Amino acid sequence: MLLLGATAGLTIFLGLPIAFLRNVDQQTKSFLNAVAIGILIFLIVDVFSHAWEVTEESVLNWFAGKVVLAYVIANLSALLGGIAVGLLGLSYYESKLFPRVLNNERIKSTIQQGTSKREAPLYDLTIDELGTYKLAIMIATAIGAHNFSEGLAIGQSYAAGSIGLALILVIGFGAHNATEGFGISSPLTRLERRPSLKFLTGVGLIGGFPTFIGTLVGSLIGLSSFTFILFLSLAGGALVYVSLLMYSTGRRQSNNHTIMLGIFIGLCAGFVTDLLITLGGI
Repeated sequence: MLLLGATAGLTIFLGLPIAFLRNVDQQTKSFLNAVAIGILIFLIVDVFSHAWEVTEESVLNWFAGKVVLAYVIANLSALLGGIAVGLLGLSYYESKLFPRVLNNERIKSTIQQGTSKREAPLYDLTIDELGTYKLAIMIATAIGAHNFSEGLAIGQSYAAGSIGLALILVIGFGAHNATEGFGISSPLTRLERRPSLKFLTGVGLIGGFPTFIGTLVGSLIGLSSFTFILFLSLAGGALVYVSLLMYSTGRRQSNNHTIMLGIFIGLCAGFVTDLLITLGGI
């Protein structure tokens, strides 16, 4: 079971090597960034649809007299509270962890200029580079919350004796995670210097390791509707935040046609990989 969870999570590393691409023109970088946005948008649709499906079902069951009102209130609180934590939590995380970088970006618009050589004392990186690393970490954090909920589903299926279902989930989630790795690393192609292998390993673990943890937790405590909704909505809120951040940056660096084409391809990649789960009868 733990091997299944680790396999599904660690496939995220398949998409990370794109960060090592160099000598790429600005339009190509913007296109890759847009493809990553498309993948994240698909994940937003996916997580919110699943979270809302369970929440809506609980409301209908209450209306039919099958469950108590407290059950509905708990699920609605998990949905709205998770979204709030995902959106506002990342905003707080950004402003507190990188306050100097954030302020300098607002004043100097260094991401828009993309050529600033002014050095920030922290880690001997330029302000623009720090902003790019920050973005990659936030994307990995959002995806990690999403992958934790996927791990819960794997663990619950295995614990219930549905080995075949668990294997299908691993295949589908593993394919998803490979594209998510691309979503994390594509902003890093903007860097003039290659990111270190240590950094890529770190963001890969932030994004992929929660699948393993979720598998373990799901097998031990099961998958309550409250937990399921909470982590999906938390991931959805975080994904909305980083998607808007990536679009804002990309829109200043490229034309709208390139961005929309990349988003379209990213959406297609998300839907195609999701078919692996659908074809398995899930």
